[in-house]
Amino acid sequence: MLPPGTASLRIAFIHPDLGLGGAERLVVDAAAELVRSGHHVDMYTAYYDPKRCFEETKTGGFAVRTAGGWFPRHIAGRMLALCAYVRCVLVAVHIAWRCYMGTTERYDVVVADQVAVVMPIVKWLMPTAKVLFYCHFPDLLLTKRESTLKRLYRVPLDHLEEVSTGAADLILVNSNYTRGVFAQTFRRLAARGINPSVLYPAVPIPLAVELNGADTAWRDELDPELAEFIAGGTTFLSINRFERKKGIGLALEALHELLLMRSKEAGTGPAGKQPGADGKASGAGSSGWAPRLVVAGGYDPRVAENVEHLAELRRAAAELDLRHVVWFVPSFTDRQRTLLLAACRGVLYTPQHEHFGIVPLEAMAASRPVVAANSGGPVESVGPVDGTGGFLAEPTPAAFAAAMRELMNPKKAEAMGCAARAHVEGAFSRRAFGGQLDAYVRQLAGKGTGKGVGPHGRAKAAGARQAGGPATKDGADKGKEL
Repeated sequence: MLPPGTASLRIAFIHPDLGLGGAERLVVDAAAELVRSGHHVDMYTAYYDPKRCFEETKTGGFAVRTAGGWFPRHIAGRMLALCAYVRCVLVAVHIAWRCYMGTTERYDVVVADQVAVVMPIVKWLMPTAKVLFYCHFPDLLLTKRESTLKRLYRVPLDHLEEVSTGAADLILVNSNYTRGVFAQTFRRLAARGINPSVLYPAVPIPLAVELNGADTAWRDELDPELAEFIAGGTTFLSINRFERKKGIGLALEALHELLLMRSKEAGTGPAGKQPGADGKASGAGSSGWAPRLVVAGGYDPRVAENVEHLAELRRAAAELDLRHVVWFVPSFTDRQRTLLLAACRGVLYTPQHEHFGIVPLEAMAASRPVVAANSGGPVESVGPVDGTGGFLAEPTPAAFAAAMRELMNPKKAEAMGCAARAHVEGAFSRRAFGGQLDAYVRQLAGKGTGKGVGPHGRAKAAGARQAGGPATKDGADKGKEL
């Protein structure tokens, strides 16, 4: 809550599609924490499905409003970026119209992410509002340019992205890795001294009683067939959107490699006929072999790649003879995520050069060790506890399988999980994240002292332009490819 004598702010968020990704997790957390700090918050988006969303969008104390959803997400499967730009501009115009008509009071701060083009629109239509842009990752690096036509199509969009990003009053990024990429990508902004601050994403830290409750409840609350599958051996969990860039196939190949190790050491049969795969052993606590994998992730039937990639992964599992030791869970509720984390031995995080990645934090907060690719954001989140609370591995089946083999020891996995949880509690709590974000928005609106705010970024609060100095220490997954 607000300290005595401290003014609250009116804050609006603009986000393209409010679904179940890492970027969505961050903006929902940000909105909820700003509400907790005493501010009035409204979330505006072009698409929101109450049946496929984070629970905090219903219980976080902020309203979710939609606009611009009538404009298509793509044209014949193409021009996703252009359509996203138009949809978000329509959202920005909708907010300005509501303010102009008196339907809502004017906002002090507008927070945007993923689509930078809205910022000059907001500054033009709502000149009294300050604009904060959270850059998950430069969008121009998230798209393939496989044809001359695609390269020509991207030229104006890339230029517009850099110009629009530079219009923000303050720019935040999710990791030091992303900050370095930002400087290398937006060279004109770097030449102007625009150097973003780092605000790490955060995760809720479950209470010990909640973790214990989930550990005993997953057998009863999960789908009976899934629960029986997990109980059949030592289960590893992969959580990612069903997108090719997430590298989920590496988790399948690593499991196959681990099973080959077992075959060589014990002379057992193929993957689907392992001792212990009859449902007798417990999932998270099993000390026997019979490793298996649950592949869970965000799945949207509107997105062609989600549909295609899930089918590709199913075929890959069949080709590797893993059909009996791999289970796919397309989309899940927050409660199901909690139960899956409780039921697994460890989490496999396969994306390479990930801009940050919220899944490793969620796993470690739940006392589950992580095996992550040795690049990008996980180097900052998992790296400090490498070998104690998690493993950073080269993105090869052999390297991941070797780390998984270490976690087959239940006592070692438990000790690593405890260390991982302590690490997240100390560095990535929502309270620390919310406190820093609150300081940033107050600084922008000229209603705070700026205490706790790092000196990086481009801020016009109180008429001061700030640049240089060390990054702040506390921030999701990157933005989706547009």
